[in-house]
Amino acid sequence: MQDAEHSLTSSLHLFRWIGWAQMKAGEDWIRERELSHAQSFVLGYLVQNPGAIQRDLAEVSRTTAASVSSLLQGLERRGLVERRTEDGDERRKRVYATSAGADLISGFDDAMAAAGETILGPLDEHERATLNALLLKITAELPQPTR
Repeated sequence: MQDAEHSLTSSLHLFRWIGWAQMKAGEDWIRERELSHAQSFVLGYLVQNPGAIQRDLAEVSRTTAASVSSLLQGLERRGLVERRTEDGDERRKRVYATSAGADLISGFDDAMAAAGETILGPLDEHERATLNALLLKITAELPQPTR
């Protein structure tokens, strides 16, 4: 049987390995803030889309309204989000990230850029340009991700 270190040599296996390294960096960053993936996603969405309604959050997070409600309760307990009624209508609440919530997740893009630099670190400028050109050629034939 082949050693696990040497069995990951096909292009697709190597792509998965790179994707795993990037995903792990993101998960570690989120875990350091004691957030779940869903919580960090919703906080990020609320920073970019203040005043979203729960139905919007369920749609973009691809989950149920009940799951979003539970997730928001946990974030509210930590003071990271707040729900506000609109025009006195208790049935229609908008959700906002608090400044503590926005501060907690600020820096994610920088952390992911740093992870990308670590991943691509062994490549020089010319090799990075070649890799990028090849990846653009491959992805030009694929449907774009929806999220």
